[in-house]
Amino acid sequence: MFSLENVLYFQAGLGVLANMFLLVFYIFIILSHRPNFIDLISCQLTFVHIVMILTGGNSMLTDIFEYLNVENDIKCKATLYINRVMRGLSISITCLLSVFQAVTISPSTSCLAKFKHKVKKYMINALFYIWSFNFSLTINLIFYVGGFTNVSQTKQMNVVKSCSLFAMNYINRGMILTLSTSRDVFLVGVMLITSAYMVIILFRHQRQCNHLHSISHLRESHEKRAIQTILLQVVFFVVMYWVNLIITSISFLLWMYNPVILTLQKFVMNAYPTVTPLVQITSDKRIINVLKNMQSTCP
Repeated sequence: MFSLENVLYFQAGLGVLANMFLLVFYIFIILSHRPNFIDLISCQLTFVHIVMILTGGNSMLTDIFEYLNVENDIKCKATLYINRVMRGLSISITCLLSVFQAVTISPSTSCLAKFKHKVKKYMINALFYIWSFNFSLTINLIFYVGGFTNVSQTKQMNVVKSCSLFAMNYINRGMILTLSTSRDVFLVGVMLITSAYMVIILFRHQRQCNHLHSISHLRESHEKRAIQTILLQVVFFVVMYWVNLIITSISFLLWMYNPVILTLQKFVMNAYPTVTPLVQITSDKRIINVLKNMQSTCP
């Protein structure tokens, strides 16, 4: 288990560093240039992933709370609530990013073309509703989580270090699982539909431009890379989501957490926020150019 915890710490450290680099880059772009909406959405997604990793089990934030002698019950409620909110925001903003890109690349003959100007107009409202919805949806978790005491006597289920879920009846348990799962399944379904739509658009565009070499080729190539990056993020997210959903649902319904399964779940939950910034860094030509310039200036 010690080696598995080391893997979790390494994963968390790598994820925080990659996301911090990406966050600084997006803030610089937003403040120095005229940012596009994808940059604004990606900046929020990067911030969400940093908080999501820091509030996960066995994280630096948990150690900081212990050092400050924060009461265990308050620490558990705060970290688990924020972590669940960030998980909801991660799937919601990823879905919004996928929808926005699908609408943006839709041809003028498509039924989505009429939403091109509207989607930019209502983007801020959409982000506000996404944040508000996820903060309110997870509020019930505060009443069912607290400091870990004695599992055998109180029928608590240990979910992270020194934190546990209190016992609840099957109706409440099923209602909570149904609400969160319904939201996630809906958003994953939207992501799959928009991803399939973007793949079709890319395939058609590739066939039409196979023998064309024009000035617009560079712009098209940049758009193609952006679409491919989002598609890769969506596919990876969906795979990790379903693995995590299976583990969580079985454990939640049976009210049983095995330490090895719990560690595996933490690894799966942090896989997406860790891999996503690495994909973005290696695929965004602006970041690659910045890194090349930094390398050339170093003696």
